[in-house]
Amino acid sequence: MRAVEGGRITLRGADFPPEQTRVLLGDASARLAFTSPTRLVISIPPDLDGGDLPIRLQDSDAPTGTVAIASAWATGLHQVDNPVFDASGNLFVSYSGSRGQEAPVSIFRVTRAGTREPFASGIVNATSMALGPDGDLYVSSRFEGAVYRVRGDGSHAQVASDLGVACGIAFDSAGWMYVGDRSGTIFRVRDGRANAFATLPPSVAAFHVAISPEDELFVSAPTLGAYDHVYRVSRHGEVRALPAPLGRPQGLAFSPDGVLHVVDALAGASGLYRFSDLDAAPELAVSGGSLVGVAFGPAGELVVASNETAYLFEQY
Repeated sequence: MRAVEGGRITLRGADFPPEQTRVLLGDASARLAFTSPTRLVISIPPDLDGGDLPIRLQDSDAPTGTVAIASAWATGLHQVDNPVFDASGNLFVSYSGSRGQEAPVSIFRVTRAGTREPFASGIVNATSMALGPDGDLYVSSRFEGAVYRVRGDGSHAQVASDLGVACGIAFDSAGWMYVGDRSGTIFRVRDGRANAFATLPPSVAAFHVAISPEDELFVSAPTLGAYDHVYRVSRHGEVRALPAPLGRPQGLAFSPDGVLHVVDALAGASGLYRFSDLDAAPELAVSGGSLVGVAFGPAGELVVASNETAYLFEQY
């Protein structure tokens, strides 16, 4: 089991005491969200140290299991999509801000040692990020409907515009850039020229996009509905929905073993879900409250991000 603060863990058993009022994670108390003779649901408290913690019932020395807790790696953010790792294991995170707000720092770089340093400024509403085939960081601005290329020294230049409410970015193996317009269009971009590639229902939040190892595009686009599907777009722009819906799908990414992972921000069931079979329901990989993004690092790291905090698992 993996979790971050606000996540929920279910313990199953038989004849849990009716007076059971306390569950310990290491030495810290977890809040009991639900109790029954066969099931306990605990909520992960804040400010836990990262690592594997034993789960123990009140007045019992024998652990009932363990849970891997992520450490808070970077805070004070306004993340609205995935953070991004570079090849050296540094993590790029954003401060997107409210509409039209130009934050003092648009992108921060978090080093492997955990130091957060300003990286780029002047990108209004920095929204989604991706590393390009040239190794530079590409960042969308939903306010400007544009994409910027950010070089290693933090300097940046606009490389595409007129992209609507520009959100998610991904690159395929041939170097094409795909940009999700929250209004419902996926653009395919090269050398500054954008063409409509696929059309999806409009979203009330960011379009999030990811490219599979087979160069298929996967898109999540939250609406006001009770459930939303993740969309699969072929290399020819044909769109179909994955059969299993999620509550409020957000950031998505492929793990190093080629498996799709999607963040679901639905209250009470939020976390990172793993689609081992694209035609079946996903399984919960990380339980967490109000997550929006996910990133896999070059040395086996996993980061999940809320709006304010990026959480690190050293290994996934």
